[in-house]
Amino acid sequence: MKLADGALFVSEVKVPIAILGAEIDHVSPAEQLKDFGEMLSAKPDLNVKKKKTNMSGPQCCANPPTLSSSSGGGHVEKLGGLDTYVSGSPNSKLAVLLISDIFGYEAPNLRKLADKIAAAGFYVVVPDFFYGDPYVPDAGKPIMTWLQGHGADKGAEDTKPVIEALKSKGISAIGAAGFCWGAKVVVQLAKHEFIQAAVLCHPSFVTVDDIKGVEVPIAVLGAEIDQLSPPSLLKQFEEVITAKPEVNGYVKIFPKVAHGWTVRYNVEDEAAVKPAEEAHQNMLEWFAKYVK
Repeated sequence: MKLADGALFVSEVKVPIAILGAEIDHVSPAEQLKDFGEMLSAKPDLNVKKKKTNMSGPQCCANPPTLSSSSGGGHVEKLGGLDTYVSGSPNSKLAVLLISDIFGYEAPNLRKLADKIAAAGFYVVVPDFFYGDPYVPDAGKPIMTWLQGHGADKGAEDTKPVIEALKSKGISAIGAAGFCWGAKVVVQLAKHEFIQAAVLCHPSFVTVDDIKGVEVPIAVLGAEIDQLSPPSLLKQFEEVITAKPEVNGYVKIFPKVAHGWTVRYNVEDEAAVKPAEEAHQNMLEWFAKYVK
């Protein structure tokens, strides 16, 4: 529908109407929705109520999980100064560090994944890099404001004591996987060989230059529907990785899934669970190959 057609439609409305739009929509963009709102407000004969809504933000904020401090089969302990969800045998010499998206370490699906990786023989840790302050969509704080106080650079610095704590436990090799926000942290670690292998899941803020700096085996698991790391950017990542024969890696774009699909899926939706589990298996295979 063209803008003119939409305006004509709204101007002819004779009954109370509510239009529920999306912040990110190429068919009915936010600018067009605002025009509709102004037209409706100018029609005193209609019962139009204006309500200010708190936009959920970009894709990185979509499908927020219901956090649960008691979720998972592991436990929480201090590690490197951070509250950390821990799963797996402490006697293992191989560890996997999972770095969450903006919703933090109490997300049930993330902890479920930690338990799954632990069952494969790894000691898995999921630190709380947000110090008890994960992003809450309905709290009234815009995502960009929240990010100012929770930068990936600080996350990377906070990871170093965690890695040292793991080594002090006798861990000899560490793999790291990052989701959305966490992928930026992991790629920083992968530039300096703090870890032995990296997996980036639907990364946010990761650049081509970041990928150029990677020094350890890296797998990038991306989504076909992703405004933060669209397929065009993922293909650039692939070109960089392919051009670096000294660093093993690959990029895989999952069809018909959106940003966040590996951890923010509905467990009762088989169509959503299947690609998430496929990505989890790819991750496990990567760590089994390079974290040893």
